[in-house]
Amino acid sequence: MRYEKGRKQASHQRIIEVASQEFRKRGIAAAGLAGIMEEADLTIGAFYPSFASKAELVSETLTYVLNLQLVKMRQVIEGGGLEAGIRSYLSKEHLANPQDGCPSAALLPEVARQAHGARSAYKDGLLPFIAMLAEQLPEGDSKASARRALALFGLLVGTLQIARAIPDAALAESVLKEGIIAAMDLAVARVSPAAGPTAKTLRKRSKRSNTCK
Repeated sequence: MRYEKGRKQASHQRIIEVASQEFRKRGIAAAGLAGIMEEADLTIGAFYPSFASKAELVSETLTYVLNLQLVKMRQVIEGGGLEAGIRSYLSKEHLANPQDGCPSAALLPEVARQAHGARSAYKDGLLPFIAMLAEQLPEGDSKASARRALALFGLLVGTLQIARAIPDAALAESVLKEGIIAAMDLAVARVSPAAGPTAKTLRKRSKRSNTCK
């Protein structure tokens, strides 16, 4: 029984890891279960003991990959500061490898059309990331920093999406460079506080949402 339980858990994790790459590379709708299971070296029969549906797989995969993104970005920022994080996000490597990168840049339009469970999983994974960005801004844990962190992340995601949509490699690279400049301008500028959640509030909301599940 222990062996079977361990094998099931390993298969469950393997499916999520493969799905996270397939979804980001091909899109949620285009990545079929048969292809995911084949990439995972598992039979389609191994899917349903782990997941009730593809929708459940999408939700769990979003949770997994958003947490992975948070860990990776935190490591980059701890090693080189917020500018290093911005440059890493708007890098040519990230541009060329959506399957290993930010799920927001790869999947946002599709996530918006998913069921409530997947969108809730996205929100719960997004809030800690925004809170982490907010802590790097001049205002620290304040309403102004949380508001600006949301804007900063939106700028990063949009810049990367535009660059990926452009077939001209030189122009796409130029878009990334201009995005870095704009992101740094937004990150270092000091602004007056405005109504809105603080970074601490964002973290509390995320924890509360996860507790209620």
